Amino acid sequence: MYLMKMIRKRRSTREYAPRSVPAEQVDLLLEAALRAPSSMGRRPWEIVVVTDPARLATLAQAKPQGAALLQGAPLAFVVCADPDTSDVWIEDCAVLCTFVQLAAESLGLGSCWVQIRKRSHGPDKTAAAFVAETVALPKHLDVAAIVAVGYPAATKPPHPASTLPWHKVHREHF
Repeated sequence: MYLMKMIRKRRSTREYAPRSVPAEQVDLLLEAALRAPSSMGRRPWEIVVVTDPARLATLAQAKPQGAALLQGAPLAFVVCADPDTSDVWIEDCAVLCTFVQLAAESLGLGSCWVQIRKRSHGPDKTAAAFVAETVALPKHLDVAAIVAVGYPAATKPPHPASTLPWHKVHREHF
């Protein structure tokens, strides 16, 4: 039941306290990421750990909306993969990001998913290309997302169970 309590409590964190995440906790988050399942065990993903405030501020400019929170985060995981390694690299990266977010919650940290794949940085550049340049990715890797992590600046109440979209659940047939 611990996992369900944690899932019920978890909220996206967009404002972080000015406090770094200890190296031991970063290592636990990375262990959780590396334990994420992947299709056929291919593990097509790569993770770039970012803690430098200047680089986080640059990553915050990756797309017009939804990335600004990175400027206030003490830690971010840029999650990317080699599309030639697996035809389901996107799904594999999504599972890894979810593992990081659940591990963060279990450690008393907040997190927020920043979608990068299929997003625009501007009229002439994708958000993925901008992020790839910012963290010096090799050309064969593509960016899926960034997960921001840190101590929440404020506590949000859980979403009430009454707001869950149960109407989207279908049993046996649509």
